[in-house]
Amino acid sequence: MSERSPLLRLPPMNALRAFDAVARRGSILKAADELGVARGAVRQQLAVLETFFGIILFQRDGRRLVLTKKGRAFADSVGIAFGILARASAELVAGERRTLRLGVPSAFAVWWLMPRVADLQAALPDVDVDIIPMAVVEPLERHPDLDAVIMGGEYRPTPDITAIRFMEDEFGPVATPDLAARLGLAAGVEALATAVALTSRSAPRLWDDWFAESGHAPIRFARTREFEDLLLAIGAARSGVGVAIVPRTAIGDDIDRGLLVAPFGFIQRPAGYSLSIRSGDAKDAAFVRLADWLVKAGAEPIPPRAR
Repeated sequence: MSERSPLLRLPPMNALRAFDAVARRGSILKAADELGVARGAVRQQLAVLETFFGIILFQRDGRRLVLTKKGRAFADSVGIAFGILARASAELVAGERRTLRLGVPSAFAVWWLMPRVADLQAALPDVDVDIIPMAVVEPLERHPDLDAVIMGGEYRPTPDITAIRFMEDEFGPVATPDLAARLGLAAGVEALATAVALTSRSAPRLWDDWFAESGHAPIRFARTREFEDLLLAIGAARSGVGVAIVPRTAIGDDIDRGLLVAPFGFIQRPAGYSLSIRSGDAKDAAFVRLADWLVKAGAEPIPPRAR
């Protein structure tokens, strides 16, 4: 009797696609919109997959679907597999040139990466680096459509992801000179109690991290305003709406020109910035050159054209 081919044990592709979409989007409705099908069809495919394995992959938490421990591990592997298929398909029809889709925090892309993009392209002349700005930065394992992601702050990669730290960074509170003077920030951190704190959903813990790492006791602000993206929070700080907590890479030019001041200086973020790639790509020449360029650029001072 011949052995059964392992391929026969693969679950239905439509069920895998539905599972991957729900795992990434966290919602049957959002997954259905992405796939262009009805919600009932997505639920049916999830049931097919759970029946196939005889394992519960999701649990309900109120109205939300939450992956079980086994479901999360399987979702990570399915995402990687779809990513490999997507990249292989793109390379099949792309000819000799390659395209790397690089997810980047939007503020970091605008203020640090884009002023250096010509140097990046020169370092990878046979590769098109497609820079995808991300308002909310999520780990690479949640984005099978991306080849790599730049992560800022504390990040713990999964076993299938390799993180390459390429640059340190500093962060701190900033405001316009007029607002800093009006609030009396020169007197000390306690003066922040009368300020409007500007935050962003893309980096929601920056204020907490700054208080913890600077050694200052947390302050209860007069008010907090949250923006979708760090770029919007920085823009609000420039207009005098309040005090924002931001990475120095995002506002170095504003500090140099006197548009913003950092009344308490900046402190170093131990985690800095890292390039996360799939471990299977770690020895790929294009990814090696991208990582090498980031490490070199991250060690250099800001060039005049980036100011």
